[in-house]
Amino acid sequence: MEFIPTELPGVIMIKPRVFGDTRGFFVETWHQKKFADAGIPAAFVQDNHSRSSQYILRGLHYQIQRPQGKLVRVVTGHVFDVAVDMRKSSPTFGRWTGAHLSAGNQHMLWVPPGFAHGFVVLSEMADFVYKCTDFYAPQHERSLLWNDPALDIDWSLPAGIEPILSTKDAAAARFNDAECFE
Repeated sequence: MEFIPTELPGVIMIKPRVFGDTRGFFVETWHQKKFADAGIPAAFVQDNHSRSSQYILRGLHYQIQRPQGKLVRVVTGHVFDVAVDMRKSSPTFGRWTGAHLSAGNQHMLWVPPGFAHGFVVLSEMADFVYKCTDFYAPQHERSLLWNDPALDIDWSLPAGIEPILSTKDAAAARFNDAECFE
């Protein structure tokens, strides 16, 4: 596996080795020792799988208490995945990074606790799977407005396309009003 730091310290792109032939492929998606050696000493407690149609945008979500680290990947389709640093003490507070994740490239992204996370589906449909370091706690979940000008996130959407949002995500907080980590 290749572990590639992004411009936000702690957020890491993972490029696993894919062994393929005419029968299909094999890929290792989690190896505790390799991840720990790369600076990701995660202990996962929950796995999630979501399926979404084209232009569905999920996020930007985080848990203000019981924050979750997430190891995310796509098993069908193509998404643009985004992490926003919500840690006031961080030199990259309020900055974002994004990555194209797809079944084709097999890349994964490690989003540590303290970051808001979201993705938009760019293919007709996508299956998005992720491991979490803490359990989902809806009472602590917060949502950050996907198109807040203070963040200026380029979601890689085609010109003129507006994403499809849940009611919760459409009413999310602006960054300057959001609850943040110290």
